[in-house]
Amino acid sequence: MANQTATLEMTFLGHSAFQIRHRGQTLLIDPFLTGNPVAAVREEELNPDVILLTHGHADHVGDTVALAKRTGALVVANFEIVNWLSEQGVKNAHPMHLGGQHAFEFGVVKLTIAHHGSSLPDGSYGGNPAGIVLTLGDHKVYHAGDTALFSDMALIGEMGIDVAILPIGDNFTMGPDDAVRAVQFLQPKYVIPCHYQTWDLIHQDANAFAETVREQTEAEPVVLEPGENFVL
Repeated sequence: MANQTATLEMTFLGHSAFQIRHRGQTLLIDPFLTGNPVAAVREEELNPDVILLTHGHADHVGDTVALAKRTGALVVANFEIVNWLSEQGVKNAHPMHLGGQHAFEFGVVKLTIAHHGSSLPDGSYGGNPAGIVLTLGDHKVYHAGDTALFSDMALIGEMGIDVAILPIGDNFTMGPDDAVRAVQFLQPKYVIPCHYQTWDLIHQDANAFAETVREQTEAEPVVLEPGENFVL
């Protein structure tokens, strides 16, 4: 799974938070750490260059304001979230929206649809939730954010996804059965489950999910404990 010449290292930080290191850049996705009972690190231990947000809920925006103010990291999110971050004193942010794509120095970001909600931590409007497709060198990583299953995942799969990060917790998002169907639509090389085990309400057996993925798809499941890495 790991090798010395790999150019992309992903670390599961707990819940839906991931750190990605690629060619000297450190990216964070949905950095919910403070108040996260399964968080692998504390906010002050991280020094991202870029923060990417799928939607505005507190368990995804998380520590973005503190991180961005302390490090000066670029925050990439939808237009409404960027406006809200500006009101919180975040100065370095790039607004996008669904279907939009932008080439940054670190790679290419495309926002996809997601079926969920997106109010911000103070209850204000957070725009539409999104998934994120990251093109980093030769690799494409899809973080689905919080979402229900939707058939247009097949179109996302046509982009050639290397790693799909999918929620499996049920109740608020897809559960394991729908996530397996999502893998069938997306046809990634690898799939990493997230958004489970954080609280009892979203408790799931990730190893059972992984076994079903192996039985019913061509993807290789990768189950990470908070703090563990996956390297391409």
